Amino acid sequence: MQIQVIKQMNVAILFIIATLLIEIYLMIKIGSVIGAFNTTFLIFFTAIVGIYFAKLEGLNTIRAGLNQLKKKEIPIYEIISGAALAFAALLLIIPGFLTDLIGFLLIVPATRKIFIKILSSKFNKKKLNGDIIEGEFEEIKQYNKDKRNS
Repeated sequence: MQIQVIKQMNVAILFIIATLLIEIYLMIKIGSVIGAFNTTFLIFFTAIVGIYFAKLEGLNTIRAGLNQLKKKEIPIYEIISGAALAFAALLLIIPGFLTDLIGFLLIVPATRKIFIKILSSKFNKKKLNGDIIEGEFEEIKQYNKDKRNS
């Protein structure tokens, strides 16, 4: 179990380092084409616009979740969608073009639904292949025994 956790941490660290290297590479390449000032402006502009649209979509998700609750249904998709929007807003705050692209893709409802389907199918496979403990139970009527002793 500990070895698996260590492997997952190593994968996460490698993913973060790879993302940073790609972001630096993209900033240098785009900066050499459009200039340093325009690159800086574009990074701030995408962050502001992205957060604005994340807020709008977040409010739409809250409305949809409340409608589900009014129908006495559990708003599972809306909860997951809200978490995806929060993650998208975080990605848009982080300066860089790759994170902005992923953040904008998460804000758009159609692509967000695709991401959620991909992730949910991955978790469903893990759940089906996970450890299953089977057993039997027997109900013990201890309440009646305690009542007679009182």
